Amino acid sequence: MEIALIGYGKMGHAIEAMAPERGHRIVCTIDTPEEWDARQQALKDADVAIEFTTPATAAGNLRRCLEMGVAVVCGTTGWYDDYDSISALCREKGGALFTATNFSIGMNIMFALNEKLDTLMAGHPEYSVSISETHHIHKLDAPSGTAITLRGQIHRDDVPIESIREGEVPGTHTVRYDSDIDSIMLTHEAHSRRGLALGALMAAEYLKDKQGVFTMKDLLAL
Repeated sequence: MEIALIGYGKMGHAIEAMAPERGHRIVCTIDTPEEWDARQQALKDADVAIEFTTPATAAGNLRRCLEMGVAVVCGTTGWYDDYDSISALCREKGGALFTATNFSIGMNIMFALNEKLDTLMAGHPEYSVSISETHHIHKLDAPSGTAITLRGQIHRDDVPIESIREGEVPGTHTVRYDSDIDSIMLTHEAHSRRGLALGALMAAEYLKDKQGVFTMKDLLAL
């Protein structure tokens, strides 16, 4: 596949490094307003765009891709106030959009385990539940989109999230249940960005010849 990268930060570079391993070619990178104009034709000719930018710019980038008829995978978080309108635009244009708060295969398995654990703990109110997430100091949104997803799966009120920003930590998420007797913890710790890059490329492959709005649940059949 020919892939355009929208956003050329740490994730963009990680995807660029891994793409040839899966037989794909990066045809253009777009990281500034000037590059949007200069590389628009290369973007149109790409099979898919992969977007990792900022919460403030992601929604606009997705709209531009969909208006141009380019399938797009979005890994940016913090833009979900616009999710419904962008999903509607995708369907209106007959386009393809893949979104995820986390592209790691392991993290998405943790999402499935988190839902199961929530069901098991429903009859045990003696346990309090909390979430913590730790990321590198460059991450702009807090709490992380992944932590928000985890909290949304838990059917209890007022689940607190602790957000820590330190060093170059790729991402660690923990869901913790505590009682006077014991504690139960689910933890996912990313060792690098390669897992996220792999998931984003798998999502791009999944979009081939598809129309609609998709998530990791579709890709992994969870």
